[in-house]
Amino acid sequence: MRTLDLASNKLYGPIPSSIYNISSLRKISLSLNSLSGKIPDDMCHHLPNLEALYLGTNELSGQIPATIDECRNLQGLLLDYNQLSGSIPRRIGNLTALTELYLGGNNLEGEIPWEIGNLLNLEIFFAVDMRLTGLIPTSIGNLTKLREIYLGPNFLEGEIPWEIGNIHSLEIFSAPNMSLNGEIPHSILNGSSLKAIYVMLNHLSGKLPDIRSDSNLEELHLWGNNLSGNIPESISNVSKLRNIALMANSFSGHIPNSLGNLKFLEELRLWKNNLTIETNSNGEWSFFASLLNCKYLKVLDLSVNPLKGVLPTSISNLSQTLQFFACGDCRIEGTIPMEIGSLNNAIILELTNNELIGSIPTTIGGLTNLQYLGLSGNKLQGSIPHDLCGLKGLYELSLDDNELDGPLPPCLGELTSMRKLHLSFNKLHSSIPFSLWSLKDILKVDLPSNYFNGSLPLEIGKLSVLQHLDLSMNSLSNDIPSTIGNLRDLQVLALSSNRFHGLIPTSISDLVSLESLDLSENNLSGVIPKSLEGLRHLKKFNVSLNRLEGEIPSGGPFANFTSQSFMKNYALCGSPRLQVSPCKSNSHRNSKKTLLHVLRYVLPIVASIIIVITLIFVCTPFKKKRKSTNSTTIEDSFPLKEWKRISYDQLSKATDGFSGGNMLGSGSFGTVYKGILFDETEVAIKVFNLQLEGAFRSFDVECEVMSKIIHRNLVKVITCCSSTTDFKALVLELMPNGSLDKWLYSNNHFLDILQRINIMIDVASALEYLHSGYSTPLIHCDLKPSNVLLDKDMIAHVGDFGIAKLLGEGDSMKQTMTLATIGYMAPEYGSAGIISVKSDVYSYGILLMETFTRKKPTDEIFAGEMSMKHWVKTSLD
Repeated sequence: MRTLDLASNKLYGPIPSSIYNISSLRKISLSLNSLSGKIPDDMCHHLPNLEALYLGTNELSGQIPATIDECRNLQGLLLDYNQLSGSIPRRIGNLTALTELYLGGNNLEGEIPWEIGNLLNLEIFFAVDMRLTGLIPTSIGNLTKLREIYLGPNFLEGEIPWEIGNIHSLEIFSAPNMSLNGEIPHSILNGSSLKAIYVMLNHLSGKLPDIRSDSNLEELHLWGNNLSGNIPESISNVSKLRNIALMANSFSGHIPNSLGNLKFLEELRLWKNNLTIETNSNGEWSFFASLLNCKYLKVLDLSVNPLKGVLPTSISNLSQTLQFFACGDCRIEGTIPMEIGSLNNAIILELTNNELIGSIPTTIGGLTNLQYLGLSGNKLQGSIPHDLCGLKGLYELSLDDNELDGPLPPCLGELTSMRKLHLSFNKLHSSIPFSLWSLKDILKVDLPSNYFNGSLPLEIGKLSVLQHLDLSMNSLSNDIPSTIGNLRDLQVLALSSNRFHGLIPTSISDLVSLESLDLSENNLSGVIPKSLEGLRHLKKFNVSLNRLEGEIPSGGPFANFTSQSFMKNYALCGSPRLQVSPCKSNSHRNSKKTLLHVLRYVLPIVASIIIVITLIFVCTPFKKKRKSTNSTTIEDSFPLKEWKRISYDQLSKATDGFSGGNMLGSGSFGTVYKGILFDETEVAIKVFNLQLEGAFRSFDVECEVMSKIIHRNLVKVITCCSSTTDFKALVLELMPNGSLDKWLYSNNHFLDILQRINIMIDVASALEYLHSGYSTPLIHCDLKPSNVLLDKDMIAHVGDFGIAKLLGEGDSMKQTMTLATIGYMAPEYGSAGIISVKSDVYSYGILLMETFTRKKPTDEIFAGEMSMKHWVKTSLD
């Protein structure tokens, strides 16, 4: 027997020593199981003729055996994605026959040994997602047969060795998300075999070297560094280039007009630099004319560059394959040319935060594939053209912060694919079209700061999945319809600064997901319904400046509200801390005294207010209410000061001095311990390793994100502990049943089909909240089984927001410099750092398939044309 192949067979337990009896073995393949324990130290002593040892994707621990070199004929060594620790043994350099070495996805640390340069037959070196430190050894330049190098993310630093340029067979060099510095060696980019280079998210500086015209380079990913200078003209001669990703650097000068020579170019991403564009005598961009030859161009992102000038009419010459066109924050002036309607295949069109004037071109209505239209933050005028109703596939329409006027086109109610509508801070008027309330699948309606009037119809209750409704700062009147209680998924309801009157509907207590309720500055009367105490997720509540009366509820979330929530409702009573009068126990006996009190004190005040408001409206022109996001500081929006802090000593006592016996696990930026606080509460304590690159940022991100959000399917932050430089920790709700990863791949746990369905529903609910439940979308960025935790009732909670991203208002996507886990990243995330809600949706799709198949996306069977999606599809039969 020469081959033992038991991959993907649900094996568990240690590797049995009985395997030594098969002395004729040449290949052992045990990948994709749940094997645990150590790799036997004497395995190679008993099987010296072994040629292939495949143990990837298991639960093996301990160190790589120092005697591994006794397998002197070993050609393939795959140990990736286990729990191996320690350092890479130097004796691995004695395996001179080795062609494949996969070590990534473990807890290995220390330096890459110099002896790696002895592996002269090595073709693939995979060492990603570990804790390797130090420099990239220059001896790696001796590996003249090497085709692929994968080194990041790790904690490697220093310069990229110029000796790598000696590897003439090198096709892929990947070293992202580390601390590499210095310049990019000229020798690497000029290797004749190099097809792809990924060195994004480092600290590389200097200019981009010239590239030879005979280069075979197809993928150039240098984003998220400190590169500067001009984009060299020589890049236009690299005829095979398909993807150029230079965003988030400091490039300056003109974008080369010669980029149109790249006839195979598919993606050009130059976001966030200091680039400019040559213009003709009319101020139009000459750069666009050069792209006429790029017949395969799909993505053109020039956002956040001081391009200035005017969008040229030659925009019509852009490739018919163009799907993503973004020029936000580019200081563009003038009008949007009618020719923009020629981008027939556009899916995303973003021109936000520029200085565009004029009207919205009616030709945009012909872009039938469009899913996102972003024109917010400009000076557009006129009405919203009815032609936009032709965008039947539109998911999000963002026209806020312009000068648009007129009524809303009733035909917007025909856009049944629309999920988000942003029209705030314009001059729109008349009543809201009745047809808008027929969009039963819409998630977000954002219409504040306009001049809408009329009333809300009962049909508003048909928006059964609506999560965010903001109609504040308009002139809406009459009663708030009781059918609003049908919106069971509603998380934000903002009706402030209108003319609503009547009672607060008791049906609002049926909004079980509600987190923010703002009814301030209206003419509401009656009592605050006591049934609102049952809204356990309610965090923000404001009914100030109304005519409410009676006792303020004190149970449930009302225990946390301050006087700001109730001010200037002079007939309310309750706790002294709310700065209202105490409630009388015998209202009949004191009714006459109360009436005299109202007549004597309240009426004069109300009359004075009315007079002052009248004078303001008569003497001062009405000015449009504007947002003030620019004046909001991080401290204003960072409510950590509201948390009750806990000391280091208390946490140390709770964890028995952070003993190993209390350790629950470790992640990229720290360790999680189980602890018992002084009130006998069991908690999880996440201690950040501040020696690691990015740990400070990860702590700040988690604090900012977790302090803003709360949902039944998100891990709850109880408090935190933070000193300036020495110690940072988060105290989290304990999840007794551990992670989904454990339940999928451990031999001692099992999930039935119903449990898996419920877990995925819980995760989907968490994502829906993150993407649509807050004022701006939150992108988790790292959704995978180990970040899905299960409480005592097997309810799933999404955790670990260390690399989460908060989109700016009106943004549908963002550039990130932090990579998620390989296998779960959307392609546009992994290749270019573009994240959006779709990034999480992609990860959710992978997680969904993994949960029901128990196969990781990095499974070795998913290679070539056999993708995970294709495998699942063929397996359904």
